[in-house]
Amino acid sequence: MNKASQITSPEKWATLNDRQMEFLWKNIDWKAIEKRVNKLQSRIAKAWKEGNKNVAKKLQHLLTKSIFPKLLAVRKVTSNKGKKTSGVDGQLWTTPASKLKAALALDRNGYKTNPLKRIYIEKKGKKKKRPLGIPTMYDRAMQALYLQALDPIAETTADKASFGFRKKRCTKDAAAHIFLYLRARNSAQWILEGDIKGCFDNISHQWLLNNIPMDKRTLKKFLKAGFIYQKQLFPTTDGTPQGGIISATLANMALDGIEKLLKDVYWTNKKGTTTYASNKHKVHYTRYADDFIATADSKETLNDIQQLMTKHLGQRGLRLSEEKTLITRTDEGFDFLGWNFRKYKNILLIKPSKASLKNISEKVRETIKNYRTAKQENLIRKLNPIITGWCNYHRSIVAKESFSRLDNTVFTALWNWAKRRHPNKSMKWIKNKYWKPEKNRNWIFSDGIRKLKFASDTKIQRHHLIKFDANPYLKEDNEYYKTREKKKEERNGNSKMPPVG
Repeated sequence: MNKASQITSPEKWATLNDRQMEFLWKNIDWKAIEKRVNKLQSRIAKAWKEGNKNVAKKLQHLLTKSIFPKLLAVRKVTSNKGKKTSGVDGQLWTTPASKLKAALALDRNGYKTNPLKRIYIEKKGKKKKRPLGIPTMYDRAMQALYLQALDPIAETTADKASFGFRKKRCTKDAAAHIFLYLRARNSAQWILEGDIKGCFDNISHQWLLNNIPMDKRTLKKFLKAGFIYQKQLFPTTDGTPQGGIISATLANMALDGIEKLLKDVYWTNKKGTTTYASNKHKVHYTRYADDFIATADSKETLNDIQQLMTKHLGQRGLRLSEEKTLITRTDEGFDFLGWNFRKYKNILLIKPSKASLKNISEKVRETIKNYRTAKQENLIRKLNPIITGWCNYHRSIVAKESFSRLDNTVFTALWNWAKRRHPNKSMKWIKNKYWKPEKNRNWIFSDGIRKLKFASDTKIQRHHLIKFDANPYLKEDNEYYKTREKKKEERNGNSKMPPVG
């Protein structure tokens, strides 16, 4: 069975036995399948952009009925972090045959959702726990399938200054955007730091059903699944399924529109034209997921903006968090996405936030503590990805001082680690055992083969803001994304972006 036959004869797959299904799954040409699905997604995005909504909906229906997106949906849920976590039915798809059978079984007709399995996870630095709902593997795959049909439209209609949970965008784009409109001497001096209170838990189901362009029957089943906690079934009357693959996109679409609202009010001139030059109040906006920053020339303007946002969000069942929504001056500084933004004598500097540096320092100390009896090589293997990940996240800002402080923290913790292991040995003996000289450095934590990374060796590399009008689903933008990705690899290598903070 060659790869060509896999693509052209999916209707025969249901007749295969488990051994044949296993062989087929292992030899699927995923690039060919992705190419087919991407082509259909591009048609959906193009139709919606041109106002042909009925055409886009028909294409969405076609996509959700095709076997190829179903294969991708199953691959997604069986290869991500939650692949070993089951829902209320206890089922996991671990064998190639079970994965192919699952893809063939995905169907809207007769589909019934299972309740989510409710668990609570620790919030970083807080006593309060965050609720998380775990769907079954089948429900996750259905969400992944319908997300493939919804996301091309979500990208086409999204706020341009929205950067969270979107293809080809990241936190660094959000930082670059803020820098763009705060860097000048005459930039806005007032900041509204905003946070949506319980965003995922409170979005109005009715608003979603009225406004999200996807199959209403299936969406309603996603939203009304309910959850089980301590063997009791609880209904869900608001919010999106936390832990669900489609939830971030639904939340993004519910939060979209604020940017247009602000531009209609503050960027529109007497002729009814919306232009940058008309923005005399210096109003700008950046959002990452449910956190946002708005700027203005005065506190009074921001109070008015806050009222506009409150009304806009209220229509979606949402409201601003009173504790986390603050109005501050740029020379006082504010934290956003693990960074601190502050004007110093009309110069905007972006640095790692104190909280971010504290978190990485605590993580390093805790890791070293947990490896108190481990071999040096194992400790190096564990620490290097932690240090590298944090430095890569902050490498595009003013972070040299923070990198040096992290190096000091690491050295102190390692020195204490070494002294505890050899309380009766001299300092010179400990130094010679665990630290090796190399070139102009005498203190390199190394076992002779592996060595610990210095945070301060990380090169600062500027991040280039993404082109706002580019859409990852439109063919005309493919070349832009290819060029951007190539330049990014040349500048930064293939380092994986770690979580915020």
